[in-house]
Amino acid sequence: MKLSLFGEKFSRDSGIVGLMDDLGSALDDNPEMIMMGGGNPGRLPGAEALFQSRLEAIMADPEKRHKLFGLYQAPLGDPEFRREVADLLARQFGWKLSADNIAISNGSQSAFFVLFNMFAGKMPDGTRRQIHLPLTPEYLGYADSGLGEDFFTATRPEIERLDGHLFKYRVDFSRLELEKRAGAMCFSRPTNPTGNVMTDDEVARLDSIAREQDIPLILDGAYGLPFPNIIFTGASPHWNENTILVLSLSKLGLPGVRTGIIIAREDIIHAYANANGIVNLACGNIGPAIATELFRTGEILTLARDQIAPFYRQRAAEAVDGFRQALEGLPFHIHKPEGAFFLWLWFEGLPINSQELYARLKKRGVLIVPGHHCFFGLKEEWPHRYECIRVSYVQDPQQVRRGIRIIAEEVKKAYL
Repeated sequence: MKLSLFGEKFSRDSGIVGLMDDLGSALDDNPEMIMMGGGNPGRLPGAEALFQSRLEAIMADPEKRHKLFGLYQAPLGDPEFRREVADLLARQFGWKLSADNIAISNGSQSAFFVLFNMFAGKMPDGTRRQIHLPLTPEYLGYADSGLGEDFFTATRPEIERLDGHLFKYRVDFSRLELEKRAGAMCFSRPTNPTGNVMTDDEVARLDSIAREQDIPLILDGAYGLPFPNIIFTGASPHWNENTILVLSLSKLGLPGVRTGIIIAREDIIHAYANANGIVNLACGNIGPAIATELFRTGEILTLARDQIAPFYRQRAAEAVDGFRQALEGLPFHIHKPEGAFFLWLWFEGLPINSQELYARLKKRGVLIVPGHHCFFGLKEEWPHRYECIRVSYVQDPQQVRRGIRIIAEEVKKAYL
């Protein structure tokens, strides 16, 4: 059997495939595995109760139940849900939006696949364009989403060393040079994997650069603003007609419903919907059905502010304290936790690379993410990329403490 170039590219191993395979099979292989690698959200009883009540109300209504299970939606997604999303954002932030500025996707991962390939790759004039990442490391789920090779470029960050074994990546505007081949800029805020939150000034400056280059700014808000609002530092929501803002219901506690939300200019939404109709036919109904009333009432914002953000802020502080104690005496640094639900650990001068550390920890029953996968698009050699790991802190606190202890033990062995 011979595969096409598409078949070869998308059937081979990749960082995101390995991560999701670990999530799916690790517990079968080892029921005691401590899952500190994946992106599953923590369990919040208040959020779960809210989602359950909405689903029960839908199931009690025959017409709503039929709409949930028995009807296709258009490629743009459920029109009532799109109206409520637009109305809430316009009401709260003054954004000039209507339902025509909103599209729904089967998870934001599929949205990025379509959007990236809309703006990069082989162009009608025969040239090739790329997606530029102004701050690396970035979300490893992007890395293999381009239909062509050499699909991403990236700018190496500045590293600001802070007190208390902390550091922070900042956009290095002195290095940021967009080639004419740039088709769009993209960044996540908060950044997956590091928990970095770009400042409002950094976002405004990148927005200005994108406008000057006549390319869109794609902002991945899966963990950010205005919901689920897993942000621990001052930041403002950002959208304008040159921005494509991609949001998700996953980190609210609904990863299984696979619902992404794209907010953009009408012409971009129209183009996206046409492509989505070919790739996905229609969008799923469960996520919009559960969330429509939450948008109508604004309850989605209070849920994020009052329950979700405090939960993760407390867990982040506990994990930082745990690592500081466990790693005392080693050359370690923790990226300042400003959002999302990961810690990004940098072991300066680590004698083994992050892949080897991942393998050793997996044998010990702890899953983490080796950091080198997240520096795709960066052409220069940089030893730093092999000294970092991503760790989730949202699972059972006792399990997290055990995981921290085992990570510290293996890191100490590596330095001996």
